[in-house]
Formats: sequence, C-alpha cells, structure tokens
Amino acid sequence: MRMTPIAVTIAGSDSSGGAGIQADLKTFAALGVYGASIIGALTAQNTKGVTAIHDVPADFITAQIDAVFSDLDVGAVKIGMLGNAAAIAAVAAGLERHRARNVVLDPVLVASTGEDLLRADALDALRSLMSRARVVTPNLFEAGVLLDAALAHDEDEMLAQGRRLLALGPAAVVMKGGHAGGLESADLLVEPGGSTRFAAPRLETRNTHGTGCTFASAIAAGLAKGKELVEAVRDAKAYVSAAIAAADQLKIGAGHGPLHHFSKWW
Repeated sequence: MRMTPIAVTIAGSDSSGGAGIQADLKTFAALGVYGASIIGALTAQNTKGVTAIHDVPADFITAQIDAVFSDLDVGAVKIGMLGNAAAIAAVAAGLERHRARNVVLDPVLVASTGEDLLRADALDALRSLMSRARVVTPNLFEAGVLLDAALAHDEDEMLAQGRRLLALGPAAVVMKGGHAGGLESADLLVEPGGSTRFAAPRLETRNTHGTGCTFASAIAAGLAKGKELVEAVRDAKAYVSAAIAAADQLKIGAGHGPLHHFSKWW
C-alpha cells in the first residue's frame, strides 16, 4: 500500500494566515503532502506588522511533539519561528527523542515587517539546533547574524558564509539571495562536496509575506515525498517563484500581502 507522505511544521502561528504555521500547511497541501503542526509561538499580526507575541510554554511544545511523533510517520520536519531558548531546547530534545529525519530549519529572526521574533539570548540555542538539520535556509540577514558577520554582497560571499554555517553542524545550507539586488534571485545550496546554484527572475511585487516559510516548507514537502535534496530545493524554488508571480492576483490587507499558494488551482 502506498504510504501518505507526512510533514510537520514546528513554528509560530500567523493570525493573518500569510506566514508561519498557516503558510506551511498551505504549502504542504499544495504539494500533495499531509501536514501536521506543532505551534511554538502565537503572534497577533496582519499584513502591516506584528502587534503581540505569546510564547507557548516549553512543556506544551513537548506535549505536542510527543503526540504527533508517537502516532504519525513523519517524513520531514520544517522548523520556523521559535521565540526563546526554552522553546528551542524543547524542540531539540523532541527531535532527538523521536529520531526525526529530514529536518529543514528556517532560522527566523525578524518578521518581514521588521519586528524581532527571536530573543537575542536565544541565538546560541538556535546555532546549536542547526546541528540537527538536514538543511538550514537563512536569508542574507539571518546568515550574517548567525555568523556575527557583515551582510554578503555577492555570490562569492554567500558561498563563503554558507561554508562557515556548515561548520556549525547542518548537513547542508541554502543561502537565499532574495534580498540581494540584480535581475535574478539566486540561491546557493552549499554542501560539503560543493554547491549548486538555483536562479529565477526577480519579480516586482510587495506581496512577499511568508516567502521564507513557504520555501522551507516546500523543501520539507519534497523530502517527505522521498526526493533528494537537490531536487527538493529546485522544485521548492519553482513553486515559490510561481506563488510570488501570482501574488498580485490576491487582494489581502493593506500592507505586504501573502504569496498565492494555490495559484495552480484558483
């Protein structure tokens, strides 16, 4: 009997539906993967910004992890916003306890509207969590913060920073170039044996809320379906590019609107 691919997102809830848990579940559904969720934080936000954050107690994060992994055959895990060190520690322990595989870590530090989503004293815990990841997907800002380094300005610097991040323990790193300039948006998959470049035309739209969440969860969906990492990243890049290209078809909110996760269907 063919097994149903399952992925779980461990992240923050976005009350406006554009990023976080909600974006991850939309992505899983769009890509033919059953999605489960473990909520690590609650946010009150909309397309204009984040107005409040409520941390989920670490013991309740643990309870969610144990409930999901004790019953579901989880093929991949996407980790997004975890607001504090206690939450990160609970997730790290849960991943080890249940021998979680295909962990995709999106090191969320700041909302797309500029608000801090991770406390400064939790950075070391986040760096430690990277050692449990199959792949880490930082944007240029996040990579700089994790390395305590200046922002990468070109692909050579992106590659160098990707290699430095590998030294923190993940099996691979995707350096996302979406915030760089130029006509192309290029991402670099950096592995111990080399790197692979993925590029797409840069699209002009203000509706990019949830792009990083969507990309990481699309990679996780591919891994849950048994794809190799290079294929999963390539397909995730194509999916996100299409969702950005169709984003202006949606009229959601007065600020930075979401991607169109279901542009293939409606």
